[in-house]
Amino acid sequence: MIKAIVTDIEGTTSSISFVHDVLFPYARERMAEFIQSNSDDPGVVAQLNEVRLEAGNDLDLDGVIAQLINWINQDKKITPLKTLQGLIWESGYKNGDFNGHVYRDAYENLMKWHEQGIDLYVYSSGSVYAQKLLFGHTKFGDLNPLFKGYFDTQTGAKMESGSYQNITKQLGFPAEQILFLSDVEDELDAAKSAGMKTCWLVRDTEIDNGASHTQVPSFDRITF
Repeated sequence: MIKAIVTDIEGTTSSISFVHDVLFPYARERMAEFIQSNSDDPGVVAQLNEVRLEAGNDLDLDGVIAQLINWINQDKKITPLKTLQGLIWESGYKNGDFNGHVYRDAYENLMKWHEQGIDLYVYSSGSVYAQKLLFGHTKFGDLNPLFKGYFDTQTGAKMESGSYQNITKQLGFPAEQILFLSDVEDELDAAKSAGMKTCWLVRDTEIDNGASHTQVPSFDRITF
C-alpha cells in the first residue's frame, strides 16, 4: 500500500517549457544585476563562495557571474546556482511577472491524494526555496500546504540510488510504500534500485508498454 508519493517537477507536475522558456531566461537576464546589487548580503556571499569552490577557481565577481550564466546555458544542476536562481525568481513571482505552472491533472490528483491521507513530497534539482515559490504562486493558488516536505540536490544527485535511500530514511516508510513520479528514466531507475515504486510521466510521446517503468500520459492515469 502506498503511504507516500514523491514527485519531480519539471516535465512531471509542470511543463518543461515553463522552466526553460520562462524561468531560466528570467534568471539569466537578471543574474549580473542581482549579484552586483547584493554582493554584500551574507547569504548571497556564501553562495558566491560556493560557486568558486565548485568552479575550482578564485574568481572575481565578474568571473562568478560568467560562470553562473555558463551553468544556466548548460542546464547544470549545481546547488549554488539553483539557490541564486530561486532568489531571483522570487521577485518575478511576487511582481506577477509569471505564475508557477502546474498541470491541471497534477493539481487535481495531488489534491485528491492529500485528502486521502497520502503524504506528498517534492524532489527536484531546483532548490527547495525555488520549489516552494513555484507551488506557492500557481493559478490554482498556494499548493504548498499539500506537501509535507521538499528535497533538492543537497539530498544527493537525482540519478543516484543513495539519494532515494536518504529520502526513504527521512520519510520513515518502507521503500516499497513510496511511489516516485518522474519523466526521466535514469531518475526512475535510481529510485527503483532503492526499492521505491515508480511511475514514468510521458506527456509528449507515445506510451511504451515494454518500458522498464509503468508509463502514463498524465496524473489521471496513475494507479497504485
